[in-house]
Amino acid sequence: MLDIGQPESTQSLPLIVSAGAQSAGSPEGLLERYASERESMEAHLLQHGALLLRGFGIDTQEILSRVVRVLGGEALGYIDGNSPRRKLGSGVYTSTEYPPEFFISLHNELSYSSRWPSRVFFCCAIAPQEGGQTPLADSRRILQRLPDDVRDAFVTRQVKYIRNLHGGSGFGPSWQATFETESKEEVSEFCRTEGTEARWNDDGSLTITQVRPATRIHPKTGEEVWFNQADQFHPSTHPAVIYESLLALYGREELMPQTATFGDGSPIEVAKLDEVRKTVGEEMRLFSWQRGDLLMVDNMLVCHGRRPFSGPRKILVSMT
Repeated sequence: MLDIGQPESTQSLPLIVSAGAQSAGSPEGLLERYASERESMEAHLLQHGALLLRGFGIDTQEILSRVVRVLGGEALGYIDGNSPRRKLGSGVYTSTEYPPEFFISLHNELSYSSRWPSRVFFCCAIAPQEGGQTPLADSRRILQRLPDDVRDAFVTRQVKYIRNLHGGSGFGPSWQATFETESKEEVSEFCRTEGTEARWNDDGSLTITQVRPATRIHPKTGEEVWFNQADQFHPSTHPAVIYESLLALYGREELMPQTATFGDGSPIEVAKLDEVRKTVGEEMRLFSWQRGDLLMVDNMLVCHGRRPFSGPRKILVSMT
């Protein structure tokens, strides 16, 4: 039987699976547990949306890569990603490299793309001294708790994501980093096959637009989930002073590094986005990282973010 611990809040997100004395500090012990209790662990993942596998010593790039192959299958690249991170090899990346004083809003990885990872794995190589939690929220509950008018507006009108990717210098990510290539031809082909509208600009930058649903159906549970990043893409996600500075610099939101509208191009009222943020905030659950922790997240059932932190923090990420 699984050694199930208690989550650090009154909600079971994430559900903690403890190593126990026999498997303490042993990645091999985790793999043996998964082999013998796979059906139970998979059922818990679908029920809770995230498992915190604690005490097995998953704290290096090499160990993470080896464990992920068993628990999740082949690792994916971060192609079409919109957050700054470094590729370390073997399907392992650094977590988003925003300055530590900033909060990263909760999101389902690559929900704006035509393809997204089914699972996201995080391992803790260095635990932060203060803060730095990876907050989680259940995408099923978010959808259920949204006001009817907000939910219906997004479901019926969908979301258009707009990104202006510079060609090597400027604000935000470059198209080279976003698509992990220096080839314009490869990028154009990727966009064509993935239903992404791409426009190359005279200054070497790339403008891409993607119209996607605001919700999706989970392929295993059949549940409808809130699955979009409109609130994160829209510049109102920034503090007011930064939002106003960006608007003064670019003149219009659609010229900023990224923004979001409804699928027909009409603006999303900030009040609706604030209702989304409020609901996500009320559903947010926290746990404190310990070195060697491995967090396994069903990317459709649960969204994740990052709290501000102080001191060193090293969280590695792999997607499958």
